[in-house]
Amino acid sequence: MTIPEMLSQSAILTFLGLGVVFSFLIILIGFMKLVESFVKISGIDKKDGNASTAASPAASVPAGQDSAVIAAIAAAVSEKQKN
Repeated sequence: MTIPEMLSQSAILTFLGLGVVFSFLIILIGFMKLVESFVKISGIDKKDGNASTAASPAASVPAGQDSAVIAAIAAAVSEKQKN
């Protein structure tokens, strides 16, 4: 097998592989859009009035500790930027 033949085979294999990957991604995006429309139609995305808000991470932190958490994050970011 000559070098041009090997290069042509490798190009064919490369484009075939890229085609398979992009085809799968297109199918995946289509499936996600289908699930999105199913969720909207069935009403699963609507919040239930009886659901408790304690399940959300932001609601589990007491209001007085918000500024402490923000200050800790700001200190960590500034320390990381110094290094």
